[in-house]
Amino acid sequence: MKRIAAKRLLFIIALLLLFSAEILHIYFLMPFPGSQVGDTVSYAYWLDRWVVWIRGLVLFLAIFALIAVFKKGRVWEKIALPLILVAYAFVFFAFNFRLPADKIFYQPVNKNFTNASDTDMDRSKLVIGLVIDGQAKAYPIQLIGYHHQVIDTLGETPVMVTYCTVCRTGRVFSPMVNGKQESFRLVGMDHFNAVFEDATTGSWWQQATGISITGPLKGYALKEFPSSQMTLDAWLRQNPNSLVMKPDTLFMDRYFKLEDYDKGTMHSDLVRRDNASWQHNSWIVGVANNYSSKAYDWNDLLQKRIIQDSVDNMPILLTIENDSASFHAYDRRIDDAPLSFRISDNKKLLVDENTHSSWNMDGLCIGGSLRGKRLIPVQSYNEFWHSWQTFHKNAKVYVGNYATIK
Repeated sequence: MKRIAAKRLLFIIALLLLFSAEILHIYFLMPFPGSQVGDTVSYAYWLDRWVVWIRGLVLFLAIFALIAVFKKGRVWEKIALPLILVAYAFVFFAFNFRLPADKIFYQPVNKNFTNASDTDMDRSKLVIGLVIDGQAKAYPIQLIGYHHQVIDTLGETPVMVTYCTVCRTGRVFSPMVNGKQESFRLVGMDHFNAVFEDATTGSWWQQATGISITGPLKGYALKEFPSSQMTLDAWLRQNPNSLVMKPDTLFMDRYFKLEDYDKGTMHSDLVRRDNASWQHNSWIVGVANNYSSKAYDWNDLLQKRIIQDSVDNMPILLTIENDSASFHAYDRRIDDAPLSFRISDNKKLLVDENTHSSWNMDGLCIGGSLRGKRLIPVQSYNEFWHSWQTFHKNAKVYVGNYATIK
């Protein structure tokens, strides 16, 4: 009987290990209660690497113990233990074929673009736009927000256009790793931000930073391409010959669920905007320069329409258009001399106080002594405050006319 009891205990321990391994290797990577607050990505990576071996070894022990229980165990054990194995089968199926990120979010099968003049996309929709090798493309957030990443080419340059809806982070990276074009899959999230795995080394990469956070390439950073977020209407005003990504008809129901994402009015707490300032899901505009970063309150920008500041000694100008969605960040120096700006009465133009020249929202001087000059764009992002705060340690915040660490 002692031998049967020992094997019964072995069976129970084996089942607990099985259930734990199956659940935890997905729990750490998805937005379950409490799963995204700790630094657990290393545990998730270890489990992901070893779960198959753990599964095989523990199943062997479980079946070995089960055979012994069936031979000399009680009747209730002979009924209950197989039922537990059936329950494990359901857990295995759910946590390997239903709940993993790459089983929920798929890459576009039909990746097509249309000319600006032919697109039927709502012009008020937000896009991530970029220009490389003289070619401009716009990627509607409603589309790439579902896919999380789209591999594409501009001219002869491969790009990886990424978006994480839970952090509201749009980034464009080069998929070139160690001299070859890499492919990536979505494995889940870390601190609510999307994590990708490269196919060659199995390293995991943070979407918000483009840095490998675990695996053989830990510490390696993908090259980021400059990109802009604005309405499609504003983007096509700047880039009238731009191509616009079309919806893949295979995923229309998935896109529809993100219809209200642009405005932050979705029902889910994960992606709904907090209209107050400096809350978990409050909107900010983030700017980083060298080793400094600063966050600007979206509500403050909407109210003032123009913010002038500096980030690590770089004088910057933030402004937002009348659509209250298309924002711009510029280096406000011309010929190394910083300019001071005000917004025009109709809120459509900028006027520099130095020469009283007029500038449009695209950073081009269209009237006055500086006519023809252009402000240099500064990479900036609209995202949730919790994301910027997490991935920019000691980030400063702009409050009124001063900055502090929040």
